[in-house]
Amino acid sequence: MTAPLNPPPPPHERSAQDAWQPPAAGPVAPGSQAEYAGHGWYGQDDGPGMKTEVREAGVVAVAVALGGVLLGVLWWWLAPHVPLVGDVVEGNWVVYLKDTEGEQAVGVDGTFTLLGLAFGVVSALVVFLLRRRGGVPLVVGMAVGGLLGAVLAWRVGVWLGPAEDVVAHAREVGRGVAFSAPLKLGAKGALLAWPLAALVLHLGLTALFGPRDPEPEFGYGPYEAPPAA
Repeated sequence: MTAPLNPPPPPHERSAQDAWQPPAAGPVAPGSQAEYAGHGWYGQDDGPGMKTEVREAGVVAVAVALGGVLLGVLWWWLAPHVPLVGDVVEGNWVVYLKDTEGEQAVGVDGTFTLLGLAFGVVSALVVFLLRRRGGVPLVVGMAVGGLLGAVLAWRVGVWLGPAEDVVAHAREVGRGVAFSAPLKLGAKGALLAWPLAALVLHLGLTALFGPRDPEPEFGYGPYEAPPAA
C-alpha cells in the first residue's frame, strides 16, 4: 500500500520564481520622468537664477518707489485743508485751529491711507502681470519699493503743501484771517498701507493664478499578472 500523494498547491500560491518582478530598465517612454528634468523630484526649475532675480527685484523696487511722487501730488491735491487763524496775545503771535471740532486732520491721514492702499493694489497687479513667476526677491523688492514710495509721497506732499512756519504765515495773512495748515501725517502707520496692500494682494494672486510645477510621473508600465503555472 503506497502513501497518499500530497495535494497540489492552490492556484493562488506561486513560487518565488513566479513572483512579479518590476520591468527591466529600458528606453524611457514619452511622458515619463525624462520629460520632467528640471521639475519635481528630479531637480527644481531654478528660473532665471538668483542674480537675475535680485537685479529684477532692484528694478521693481526703484520703479515702485518712484510712484511715490504721484502719490504725494495726489495727497496734496485731495487732502482736506485744516484751517488755522492767528492772533496777537500780549504782543506775541499765536496760532490755533479755527474749528476745534473739525475732523480735517483725520481726513488728511485717511486720504493718505486710502491712496496708499490704491497704489499698493495697482503695483501688485502690474508686477504680477509682468512677472508671473514671482519669487522671494521680487516680493521683497516690491514691498521695499512701496515703503520707500510712501515715505517719498509723504515728503513730497509736505513740500507742496502750505508753509510749515505757521507763525510767519499768520503774520503774512493778517490777524484773524484763516489760512491752511501745512500737510502733516499724524498717523505714521499710514506709511505701511502701500507695502502691506501690495504684499498681500501679490501673494494672493500668485497663489491663485501663478504657474504650477507639473506633477512627476513614473515610467513603469501597468501591472501585468504572471501567467498561470
